Formats: sequence, C-alpha cells, structure tokens
Amino acid sequence: MEMLMDPAPSADALALAASVRDYLAETHGPDVLRRLDAGSRRDPAIWQGLVAMGLPGLLVPESAGGLGLGLVEAALIAAECGRACLAEPLVDTAFIAVPWLLADADHAVLADIASGNRTIPLPHAVNPWVSDGEGVGLESVDPLRRLTPAPAHVAADAVLLNLGALMTAAQLIGLAEAMQDQAVAYAKLREQFGQPIGAFQAIKHQLASCAVAIEFAKPVVWQAAAAMAAGRPSAAIHVGHAKLAAGDAAWAMAETAIQVHGAMGYTYEVDLHFWMKRTWALCGAWGNRAFHLARLDDAILGGSHPIGPEHTFT
Repeated sequence: MEMLMDPAPSADALALAASVRDYLAETHGPDVLRRLDAGSRRDPAIWQGLVAMGLPGLLVPESAGGLGLGLVEAALIAAECGRACLAEPLVDTAFIAVPWLLADADHAVLADIASGNRTIPLPHAVNPWVSDGEGVGLESVDPLRRLTPAPAHVAADAVLLNLGALMTAAQLIGLAEAMQDQAVAYAKLREQFGQPIGAFQAIKHQLASCAVAIEFAKPVVWQAAAAMAAGRPSAAIHVGHAKLAAGDAAWAMAETAIQVHGAMGYTYEVDLHFWMKRTWALCGAWGNRAFHLARLDDAILGGSHPIGPEHTFT
C-alpha cells in the first residue's frame, strides 16, 4: 500500500486535542465513571459540556453551525475520549455519523447534531448491536456502554465501516495510554522487597514493550485518518491496519496493567477496570482482529494492493 509520507498531525491539531484532554481530565475522572456506573450511565451535564466546547459540531461544516475541521483532528480527539473513557456517545455521532452523512450528501440533521440536540445510532452489519439505540438493552462487558440489538436486516455500508473502525482505533490509542499511565504510577507506588516494583526488570520490560507498541500504532492511526480524509483508494487498507495495530497495543497494555496491579488488577476497586473493559469491548467493535486481518490478507494476497518498495513509496 502507498504510504502518506508525513502522517504526523499538525501543531494546531495537537493543541486542540490537548485542550480536550485537559477538559476531560477535570470533568470526567474515575469518580465520575463510578457515579455513572451506579446510575443511568449518562449525565446531561457532561453532554452539555461537550456541546459548549463545540465537539459535536467538530466535523460539521461552518455553514451548518459546526467547526468544519477534518478527520485527523477528529481522530486525535477520539483518542482523548478513549483516554477519559468517555461514556457519552460523542464519537459515534460526531466523528462517525457526521462524515458518513457528509459522504452521502445528507445535510438535513447536521445543524441539530452540531447544537447537541441529536445523536445518531449507527447500525451496521458487522456489529450485532447498536450503541445508544432504542429498545431493550443488552449486557456489555463495558458497564458504561448502552447497547441494543441490531435490526434484523442492516446494510454493510463500506464508508460507515471504515469510519467506525478508524475512530474505534483512535479511542484504543487513548485507552492504551491511560492504562499505561495507571500501570506506571502503580509500579512506582507499590513496593516489594523494600523497593518499588517498577525497579524490577520484568516489570520494566513489559511496560517498555507496551510503550513501543503504542508508539508504533499512533502514526498508523493518524495515517489512516489522513488517507480517509484524502479519499485515497487504499484508505480501507490503512483503516484495517490501524484497527489491528491499535487493538493489539491496547489489548497487550490491558493485560500488562492487570499484571502490574497484581491480584487486585481484575477487581472493581481498581479504577483500571473501566479502561480495561472498554478496551475489550472496542477491540470487537466495527470488525474484530480476524475481520480486519482477513481484509488485509484479501487485499495483499489477492493482488489488489501489491506490496514492495516500488508500490509502497510511490
């Protein structure tokens, strides 16, 4: 597949994501997650705070009351939503539904989305559930997800699939980094044999391997966002690669964070479990590992995307 030579986000995009990170760190910490888990899983005040920042309208054109930004900015902010383990359906509506509607030239509800007055459930054939839809609820491994059964007959829209997989990969990046921070903090705090467990080589090596996987996955995700934004023919392949790289990194980080926390790593008393369960849920959303690996195999082994330097670096 051809490479985008500079997948690094711009300084402005990174600054915007940093401001969202700061806001969510102040308003959506572990205490909020526990309160939501014990209640209705949603809080109108949190949603209104996101609306006040203009996030539901991030990709909505300025003519419809939005900010008119692009998929790279959305992917960066989706990562921050993962870092905060955000419960509200911002990513599904603002970063998946909006570009999907724009691709279909359907602008009828964009103003309502930008104003925060409408969310869009997204049924797709690859998912047996709909997030924040209407109907009888389903149990999820993630206690903060609100799922309902998917309709009996749902189209397998390719654009929607790629947008869903892309933004899920971005969230997995943020989830992985949040679990990394929690594991490192605990490794510095917890002592055995008179020293922090982070001083032990086995812990260092596990955390370092996860850190490398996360850093390697980031440019893959940003590149996928740029490829979709540019309408490149290889965009679906970049998205599949992003979902695989981000999912593998986040899954490994979840396992390592549990091990670093020891026997208590699985328990409800440890905040880690919210991020761990969201990771497990999102790794299976919008196509699991086997699904996206098969897409890449079909493209590369099938010859539609030939490999080799003469193709990769065109």
